[in-house]
Amino acid sequence: MNISLKQHCRWALLVPTSMGLRVTPENGQPVQGSDVLHLQATSAETNVASISSYLGLPVKVLTAFVKDSPFAAFIKSNLRARGMSYEGPDVPQGGPWGYRHQINVADSGYGSRGPRVWNDRAGEVGRILSVRDFDLERIFGQEGVQIVHLSGLIAALSPKTSQFCLDIARTAKKYGTVISFDLNYRASFWAGREDELRKIFSEICSLSDILIGNEEDFQLCLGIEGPEAGGKDIAAKIEGFKGMIGRVKNEYPDAKVFATTLRQVVNTNEHQWGAIMLAGKDWQMVEPRPIHVLDRIGGGDGFVGGMLYSVLKGWEPKKWIQFGWACGALATTFLTDYAQPADEDQVWSVWEGNARVKR
Repeated sequence: MNISLKQHCRWALLVPTSMGLRVTPENGQPVQGSDVLHLQATSAETNVASISSYLGLPVKVLTAFVKDSPFAAFIKSNLRARGMSYEGPDVPQGGPWGYRHQINVADSGYGSRGPRVWNDRAGEVGRILSVRDFDLERIFGQEGVQIVHLSGLIAALSPKTSQFCLDIARTAKKYGTVISFDLNYRASFWAGREDELRKIFSEICSLSDILIGNEEDFQLCLGIEGPEAGGKDIAAKIEGFKGMIGRVKNEYPDAKVFATTLRQVVNTNEHQWGAIMLAGKDWQMVEPRPIHVLDRIGGGDGFVGGMLYSVLKGWEPKKWIQFGWACGALATTFLTDYAQPADEDQVWSVWEGNARVKR
């Protein structure tokens, strides 16, 4: 099965996102025991897009910035360094208690001490994103986009971003752009908005070609009946996902691809990592196998990014899941929460388990 992509497009991949700052201690230390912290630019959606941008495909980011903020300048510089074009308004801060970029404080954990992530999103400038800030007719109609990737994180961030993502999905559908949607359920984002968000997520799913999420994502976002969570039992997770997808396909018959990752944590630095995907009528699976983990955050985004890159390259579905698995595994070897592949060969070496030196 192949996914038909628009040709002669300026952008291979487009992502709407709210950019922020990621702060991490040195050497796997906990935040409360550290006085030296590294600053990174981050967002789940640009984590996904990094695979394509580092491997040379044209990527566009739609976001918002705080005007004259040194952190906004830092984020813009980072996106340029990652080979991404960006577009979006520079919003006046409005004083000390006005807008800012989100802050993500991350302890990567070590050994028996698990990671901890603390999010501070008060006053986040990305919460006011609106299609009024962008010329979608130009972007999708004149310039052209092959795939737009949406995440449940930006789609549920605020009422404005929910409408923003829905409007983007509608415009993408109008112009024949392939739509990828990772449901990414977060209980804190959904609190008090369940009915509103379920309606919006359901419409985005009805427009999507590629749906990504685990059993809980599909149940909690869409209200589709599913089995109890499988816990650490990978076989139960696989069967649960397969059963769930049958019901999802009945509700959203236009979706062509469904995928999720499989992860079992042995300790912070060793995981069993796998994936399962339905493309058309054919199941593809990577049996969980051990990977070494420097920082686990962003592994799932790396998987999605690798899968979408494979679709953009026109490869067969078997390679979609293999390359996605390897990009996710590669991401966990970086201190950034996104993978920075040197080339395709490096990714395939991860898939093959070949960590020998290359001179």
